[in-house]
Amino acid sequence: MYFELRRLAAISWLAVPAFAQYAGPAILSRGEAPTAMAADQIDFRPYLTITGVYDTGLSGVSVNSQGEIGNVSSPGVEFAGGVSGVHSWKHTKIGLDYHGDVREYSKATYYDTTDQTLLLGITHQFTRHVTLVLNEGVGMFSLDYGALGLPSSIPFDPSTLNIPVTDFFDNRTIYASTQGSLIYQRTARLSFSFGGSGYLNRRRSTALYGVTGATARADVEYRLSRNTTIGAMYNYNHYSFTRILSDADMHGAAGTFAHRFTPTLELTVYGGFLRVETEGVQDVTIDPAIAALLGISATQLSVAYSVRYVPDASGRLSQTFKKGVAYVSGGRTVTPGNGLFLTSEMTNITAGYTYTGIRRWSFNASASRNWGLSIGNIVNGDYRDTTGTVSVSRDLTRALHVVAGGWVHQYGSNDFNQYNRRVYEIRIGLQFAPGNVPLRIF
Repeated sequence: MYFELRRLAAISWLAVPAFAQYAGPAILSRGEAPTAMAADQIDFRPYLTITGVYDTGLSGVSVNSQGEIGNVSSPGVEFAGGVSGVHSWKHTKIGLDYHGDVREYSKATYYDTTDQTLLLGITHQFTRHVTLVLNEGVGMFSLDYGALGLPSSIPFDPSTLNIPVTDFFDNRTIYASTQGSLIYQRTARLSFSFGGSGYLNRRRSTALYGVTGATARADVEYRLSRNTTIGAMYNYNHYSFTRILSDADMHGAAGTFAHRFTPTLELTVYGGFLRVETEGVQDVTIDPAIAALLGISATQLSVAYSVRYVPDASGRLSQTFKKGVAYVSGGRTVTPGNGLFLTSEMTNITAGYTYTGIRRWSFNASASRNWGLSIGNIVNGDYRDTTGTVSVSRDLTRALHVVAGGWVHQYGSNDFNQYNRRVYEIRIGLQFAPGNVPLRIF
């Protein structure tokens, strides 16, 4: 009798509906954020900010009278606002994080700009066994901050969307990435996911390339135990570039593994290979800004056809706290490049720490490193970048906060000397955010 009761108890925790059960560890290949970060409700909280900024290394897609890439520094002022939060109903959850700003420079008005970013996650449970997941990332920017974190109000990891983070020039970039998945929970342990995404990047300068892409993916996951899940996935990816006859097709397969060490500490990884086909033929005259940067006056591209196999792997270790999260992640895959370099093998490592609630203080820090190798328009072109950001805030009153921060971005290349440069920004200002919950760093 005792053993029968134990058996029933073991089965019962797996049989609870998905929105109510003790969740297993997050599955990175499905884009999931750390499970322990999930919240039923975070009040939608608007904010308004005015900050003084000082930016260095401002550089459009042009050259000066000496034929050199621009390098302008200027103080300025930024007016920003946004809203974030989570709301849940019986079968639906919506997470939102929006930020918009207008920036004016006193000494470099040519670089005056407005930036917009929106992250939106929607989860809807049609039946006990079928769930629809929609993730959206859209925005535009002129200055690439180069780092993606884990916003507390979003149920997915933004790094799994195709959001550009390695752009070199201060040039208007517009991006949109839509990702959808249908998850079928066949049994308490076995689930299947079928999905796809579409995305595009467009850049204002005619010297840079845009991309339109689409993906299709499917996976199967099996929960070995309360804390461990294994599985396998297949994905297909296609890139098509603007202004040049060049595209890429990728087929990949990988194994997945996720393990929860404690209720708040978990590891999720996947690993496999991509078969990458690139093709395209076009004669190209190099833009003066690109020629100055790369030391190339003219070239003829004749990429008839090539096939290579590239590792496709990623992993994330995360520790969730009551009022924050620390994480480290890394991986290697293929990306559509940064508008200057096209299809690229990319290796990345990122670490971050966010904490809200040290009495009247909030704190956020992150760092990332990207190593790229172009296999598209410039074969075996090496490029890399390193980004670090820090931001803090302190309550002055219930709704008024002083905020400060800064970031540094180091670009580098062994092949192209003028790609090596360092830019940074420092800022300080005031933020108005009504509400009785601690301020989150946005």
